[in-house]
Amino acid sequence: MSNKIYPIGIQNFEKIRKGGFCYIDKTSLIYQMVKTGSYYFLSRPRRFGKSLLLSTLEAYFQGKKELFEGLAMEKLEKDWLTYPILHIDLNTEKYDTPESLENKLNRVLVEWEKMYGSEPAETSLAMRFEGIIGRACEKEGQSVVILVDEYDKPMLQAIGDDELQKSFRNTLKAFYGALKSKDGCIKFGMLTGVTKFGKVSVFSDLNNLEDISMRQQYAEICGISDRELHENFETELHEFASLQGLTYDEICTEMRERYDGYHFTHNSVGIYNPFSVLNTLKYNAFGSYWFETGTPTYLVELLKKHHYDLHRMAHEETSADVLNSIDSTSDNPIPVIYQSGYLTIKGYDNRFDSYRLGFPNREVEEGFVKYLMPFYTNTSAVESSFEIQKFVREVESGDCDSFFRRLQSFFADTPYELIRDLELHYQNVLFIVFKLVGFYVKAEYHTSQGRIDLVLQTDKYIYVMEFKLEGTAEEALQQINEKHYAKPFDSDRRRLFKIGVNFSAETRNIEKWIVE
Repeated sequence: MSNKIYPIGIQNFEKIRKGGFCYIDKTSLIYQMVKTGSYYFLSRPRRFGKSLLLSTLEAYFQGKKELFEGLAMEKLEKDWLTYPILHIDLNTEKYDTPESLENKLNRVLVEWEKMYGSEPAETSLAMRFEGIIGRACEKEGQSVVILVDEYDKPMLQAIGDDELQKSFRNTLKAFYGALKSKDGCIKFGMLTGVTKFGKVSVFSDLNNLEDISMRQQYAEICGISDRELHENFETELHEFASLQGLTYDEICTEMRERYDGYHFTHNSVGIYNPFSVLNTLKYNAFGSYWFETGTPTYLVELLKKHHYDLHRMAHEETSADVLNSIDSTSDNPIPVIYQSGYLTIKGYDNRFDSYRLGFPNREVEEGFVKYLMPFYTNTSAVESSFEIQKFVREVESGDCDSFFRRLQSFFADTPYELIRDLELHYQNVLFIVFKLVGFYVKAEYHTSQGRIDLVLQTDKYIYVMEFKLEGTAEEALQQINEKHYAKPFDSDRRRLFKIGVNFSAETRNIEKWIVE
């Protein structure tokens, strides 16, 4: 049996190294970063190892050579100097008023002022920060290292509240401005976060900040690559396969489909979600570990607020400029969804410098669509999984009528304000239902203006469906026959159902279905 200890939830490099926890060596990339630049920004989804990266940098700049024994850094670094470090973690606060951010920054500054002193003339948060950087450099005789973890937490919590976000932006913009004004006193600076707020944002004055979020050479700085998975966990993968009653190749395929697939730039290696991989290997059980640690409701609020067509999510196209920053005044929810880790880069068009996005893997795709259901349908989060199970059983048993009665209940009590965009609403609900059903039976659907045609397949049945809005179920069925939607299944032995469905704008629900 493997005796590896997994550092789940541990973000402190020193604790991992002294406690004998397994550590995937990122120190050659850290060395490259430190030796080739001074100011960096990195955006990665939550629980991808950003805090551990900063903690590793902190140990390195503290000159703690003993912690790097056996790692790439041990051979690369020769000097092991010690620098004063100012480390800020903005993750540990609820930011719901302008004062909440100011109080958090004040607490951090007070601690530093105990070490490096203060000046009465330094009246603002930014001036105090500048003063501390200057005095730390002077007192220690070395340039200062500044590490900021979750720099964007206040901004993210204020999404949807423009006034509060403006207040946070102005505070942080001035505060982080110290990195530029005190450049002569700073050895190295790094900010990490989930998102990058651009345009008139906290970075507009920090033009010396190097954004490595989409840089090819730093694609593996957080997370686990396929190479790293096999270099570090080969024994554990064989044990896991044996316990699951699968072959080694089957367990590797399952791991890839569930947790791999993150691409932070085009043509880069795929990255596994580290949190889900470590939990899976620790407990020898597959699960939605990353997803279950919490999905922010602001993501769904953004999708609904901007009347987003969920069908687009699986094949969204966008530019590098859009992906790379969030403009808080924009009506495009995609950059936030992408940077939060729910979409990833699937393809790149060099001619137009455009990216094709999609869900990274099954954990995220199934988890996110399931999470959306209560926000779009007349069902609770607790009931969602059971409702999908019932849908699947009805499809597998050929019970069309029960299936459509259940679907009707999903549209019951559609809020009146949605009637303005009823077509989009019913398409989004159908997307959610059939996407989730499609994880258990084969589902293909196509949409065009005002209608959806859909094919569901089980081992015994084939369903060819046509949905219309403000038409008739008869017209929908007629379209299936006239357009020969069922032709590909002419020689199939399974029983075929052709189903025409009509939605009524008046009732905001399925008005009628006909089965042939």
